[in-house]
Amino acid sequence: MGSSVVAAVAGKVVIVTGSARGIGAGIASDLADKGAHVVIADLNAEAAQRTASKISSQGGSATAVGVDVSSRKDVRALIETTVSHFGQLDVMFNNAGISQTCPFLEVTDEDFDRIMAINGRGVLIGTQEAAKQMIAQGGGGKIINTASIAGKQGYPLFAHYCASKFAVVAITQAAARALAEHKITVNCFGPGVVKTELWEQLDREFIEHGLTEKPEQALNEFSQSILLGRVSLPKDITGVTTFLASDASDYVTGQTVMVDGGMVLI
Repeated sequence: MGSSVVAAVAGKVVIVTGSARGIGAGIASDLADKGAHVVIADLNAEAAQRTASKISSQGGSATAVGVDVSSRKDVRALIETTVSHFGQLDVMFNNAGISQTCPFLEVTDEDFDRIMAINGRGVLIGTQEAAKQMIAQGGGGKIINTASIAGKQGYPLFAHYCASKFAVVAITQAAARALAEHKITVNCFGPGVVKTELWEQLDREFIEHGLTEKPEQALNEFSQSILLGRVSLPKDITGVTTFLASDASDYVTGQTVMVDGGMVLI
């Protein structure tokens, strides 16, 4: 499948939100390596520029745009910039997301609203605005959303995050049904425990809440149920994400592809 997937993303114009670092940077770098034109879209515009420059220095095609995915105005501007720079939009990755460790009874209204604004509404806005552009172009397209094991199971220290990722799965399924007539496929992928800056943040929060005592204890304890016996890295995710962006996945829509080492079996 390797070489066919390479050919099947070459020349595609792809936006990846939340791609200055972590999983998003891994997704964008892999696509650029295989010949896609990538837009590094992130709230941290400076970090996005650094990631885009790194991809460009390695021979890839990348540009950076600052965006707040919970703002429809920002997302529209992101898509307009992409189309003016690269001529079209073929693939949209709604990957930007935030998390927070918080015992169930302590989650506040503000905590819930903050996470839902980015992880839930942000995916709705990104899907709608990308779809409008793809419909205007007339050639179909692909929308890929970042779900999680938390989109399939509720965890007591991440109730609001889980709610937002269940929302991602629901929006993905609804959009797949709504957009099929326009030849737009909509899928999501579900990472498990990925060793990125996000887990470093969660690890600190576990300690602050008195739930763990030492660094990486949360990561290690949360990872006990991974069948493959190790946490993942962004490179473990990119086989699936690049496949979903490629022509090889043209007959896949409305699906959540779990990439979690076997943590959640459904």
